[in-house]
Amino acid sequence: MMSNTDTAEQRERLLSRLRETIEDEGLHLSSRMEEELEEIVSEMTEPGTQPQRQRLPEPAAPHRVVITGMGVVTANGQSVDEFWDSLVNGRSGVDIIQQCDTSPYPTKIAAEVRDWKPEEHLDPKEARRMSRAAQFAVTAAKQAVAHARLQLGEVNPGVGVLLGTGTSSFPDTEQAMRTLIARGPMRVSPFFAPISLANMPTGQVAMALRAHGYNSTVVTACAAGTQAIGEAYEIIRRGDAEVMLAGGTEAPICELGLASFCVMRVLSTRNDEPTKASRPYDAERDGFVPAEGAGVLVLESLDHAIARGATIYAEVIGYGATSDAYHMVMPEPQGIGASRAMEIALRNAGLRPNEIDYINAHGTSTPLNDAAETVAIKRVFGDAVRRVPVSSTKSMTGHLLGAAGAVEAIASAMAIHTRTIPPTINYEHPDPACDLDYVPNEARSANVRTVMSNSFGFGGQNAVLVLREFQD
Repeated sequence: MMSNTDTAEQRERLLSRLRETIEDEGLHLSSRMEEELEEIVSEMTEPGTQPQRQRLPEPAAPHRVVITGMGVVTANGQSVDEFWDSLVNGRSGVDIIQQCDTSPYPTKIAAEVRDWKPEEHLDPKEARRMSRAAQFAVTAAKQAVAHARLQLGEVNPGVGVLLGTGTSSFPDTEQAMRTLIARGPMRVSPFFAPISLANMPTGQVAMALRAHGYNSTVVTACAAGTQAIGEAYEIIRRGDAEVMLAGGTEAPICELGLASFCVMRVLSTRNDEPTKASRPYDAERDGFVPAEGAGVLVLESLDHAIARGATIYAEVIGYGATSDAYHMVMPEPQGIGASRAMEIALRNAGLRPNEIDYINAHGTSTPLNDAAETVAIKRVFGDAVRRVPVSSTKSMTGHLLGAAGAVEAIASAMAIHTRTIPPTINYEHPDPACDLDYVPNEARSANVRTVMSNSFGFGGQNAVLVLREFQD
């Protein structure tokens, strides 16, 4: 503390400097100005009037994030129970395409959501103003909220929505072009533009559930669903939302969608055996099988979930995303970008590779992808690679593109919840380039506590999640 003498000396020094500065500028201080200057300086130097430096608050600890609800619409089932039952019993959802004429195309098979009746799940008027992908998304989101027993009001500022998608709306684009060519520009639906926007499924979910919080869309091809969940996890961790509805949706099955992938020669043409067409890691795999559907998870901060007495199916503990920066459609053959995403997810989870009990692989059934992913897993897991089971549920669901990672995250959470690893079906001919434990053809009971879920997309997009059994 300063003494009165110190304060007086400080006051005189300051006054003297101010007077000198004023005189140097060629100004003259009147007696009144002198009095006011002395009064200001006196107030400035009065003991106890100095501003105190405030200590900034310590940053809050990151919130833990848990999964409390799930909803799914796929060819394998239009509820979580039906979907999971299909997976553990090895039932494929692949069949001959019914939505469009496939006669000009080499691929005639897909995993379609058969007998889809949107009016059974949605208001008929609203459903007509949604793309098929948005219908799937809203239905899966409503399922997830009901599954979580989450009570929502008219305004929910703490609830956000973050969905992934890859192709947006091929069927609606195709139909709009047919109308334009056949009937002219003024006959195109006024709803085409908003219906076909990539962000519209996310927006429709928010409107249907009155979710007024964070809202966005991830469009990173086949990595989108996983990346959406990972980013939603980070949003809750940093405290910007209490609840996030996260996942992905896709509806690519139409002539335009088929044509796009057929000319790239990435689709299976095993049309005579649809249920055996998707065969990840098998030496006779010949391409992926397109699929449609949606998966949505309810992610919550642990505090929020506990406060409302929610059932917790798993905890999200790690997330990583990288780019191959290599090629438009081919994976980097040494799996460098994919392995880095896995390493980041493990580091963020605070786990070593030998602590992973199961990998739900990307496993698309294309020759290049399956080999590259196997190399990437070996790069990360080293000696532990021989003890970790790896399976691809795409052998049963087909490839849901932007929604794939979402339904696979649900499969991963259910693997933890039920202590069961779903199989890779159609694994009949071992490939020397793919030599891991792919859980061939039959589900396996196991003490599954931690799961890694991989998604890798066109453009070299890589996203990885790590889920763990919830522990207090």
